[in-house]
Amino acid sequence: MEIWQAIILGIVQGLTELLPISSSAHLNLIPWIFNWNMPESFDVALHFGTLLAIALFFFKDWIELIKGGYKQVVKKEKSDEGRMFWYIVLATIPGGAIGFILDHFVGDSLNMPLLIAGALIIMGIILYVADKKAPTKTEYKDMTLKQTFLIGLSQALAFIPGVSRSGVTMTTGRIMGVSRESTAKYSFMLSAPIVLGATIYKFKDFIFDIPFVVGVLASFISGLLVIKFLLEYLKKGSFKIFAIYRVILGIIIIGIYCARI
Repeated sequence: MEIWQAIILGIVQGLTELLPISSSAHLNLIPWIFNWNMPESFDVALHFGTLLAIALFFFKDWIELIKGGYKQVVKKEKSDEGRMFWYIVLATIPGGAIGFILDHFVGDSLNMPLLIAGALIIMGIILYVADKKAPTKTEYKDMTLKQTFLIGLSQALAFIPGVSRSGVTMTTGRIMGVSRESTAKYSFMLSAPIVLGATIYKFKDFIFDIPFVVGVLASFISGLLVIKFLLEYLKKGSFKIFAIYRVILGIIIIGIYCARI
């Protein structure tokens, strides 16, 4: 892989992993459209870049969550941070386990342009409707076990390219009545354990060359910018623009596919 290709893919990963528009769709489609050869492990490496962005941006939050989780178990001291820490742990287990099993057995067979296009369009419509119709009644610190667990469980659908982990978790959060900014923050925090697990699992397959380094760095930098942008944007904006983008991209993919037949 060329260095410039790694930079482009890293930027794309940072933009699309954290926005509800599916990084897996983009990382599958760009090599398909331009006939690039992207190693399978490079996808996970780029996800590691966005994991670093989440870890750095929410560094203080993670410290407080871990401290709160520890105190709640060891010292029996209850706090919002301790409660949210264990909610994230509980929400990660089923979604991560189911998603891993499904991805292991059928993941590679789903990397088809028309399936990706369909997932982009369908989830785009669902995201739009959920965001428009759902009431906003819950903020991040007030999220319940039921809300966090169901959002975590929805991650299992992310094994389908085009669905988007952030897309399906943010959509579920809105259906559950969580505010836009809060569901985005929780989605970011929830993604960290699963991406970390995938990184450790695929670590042995990483090729630590220059394209790897610049790709991860590009993903990290663009990821930081996207987190800041989205959290600010969602204070007043909606998910409508991302839903429209998904539908348009899906239609374009179908057009390209038909033109190549």
